Amino acid sequence: MAENFDQLSMEQIAALANSPAGQQLLALIRQSGGGELRQAAEKASAGDLAGAKALLGPVLADPRIRALLGSLGGN
Repeated sequence: MAENFDQLSMEQIAALANSPAGQQLLALIRQSGGGELRQAAEKASAGDLAGAKALLGPVLADPRIRALLGSLGGN
């Protein structure tokens, strides 16, 4: 999923975000780096995907977050 995120429709993204694993993932990301999540979203919206990825790197290193991403089909 992570590599093909740009190929997902908004409906697919919403379904992932609203799934139990997606909700758990969002909660963990907020706990681990809520500020980074907001800043990364702003960077991504502005087209700076590399900057967004750099901000989220430490957050995404959390083993609990990686396990949830795996359950959603991402790496």
